[in-house]
Amino acid sequence: MSERRSDTLLRDLVLYVLARFALVAVITAVLVLFRVPLLVALVMGLVVGLPLGLLLFRSLNNRVTAGLAARNEHRARERARLRAQLRGEEPDIDESGGADGPSDSSRSSDSSGSGGGSATDDTDRPDESDKPDKPDRGGDE
Repeated sequence: MSERRSDTLLRDLVLYVLARFALVAVITAVLVLFRVPLLVALVMGLVVGLPLGLLLFRSLNNRVTAGLAARNEHRARERARLRAQLRGEEPDIDESGGADGPSDSSRSSDSSGSGGGSATDDTDRPDESDKPDKPDRGGDE
C-alpha cells in the first residue's frame, strides 16, 4: 500500500509541476503572438503563471500536499522505530504511534531498575565527568 501511495504521490507531483509549467508556456505563447519579445514574455509568463497555477490547480496541490504529509509521517514513524531498535527497545512501541512518549517512560523504568540502564548511563557520563573536574581543580590549586 505504501508503494501505491508513493506511485500516486509521484504521479500527482509530476502532473502538478507539468500543469504549472504548461500554464507558463501558454501565457508565454499568447504574449509572443501579440509581438512581445520572447524573454519578456517568458518572464511575464513566470510572474503571472506560477501564482495563477496555485489557484487554478488547487485540488492537485492539495493532493500533493497530503501525499507529502503522509510520506513524512511514515518516515518519522520509521525513524522512531529504528531509533528505538538502536536503544534496544521493543519495536512494538512504534505501532502505537507514540514512540517518543513510551520511550521516555521506558528510560525512567530502566534507570530505576537494575540491569538495563545503558541509556541512562550514557546521559550520566557527562555529569560525572563535570563533577570530578571541579575537585581536581581545587586539588591542583
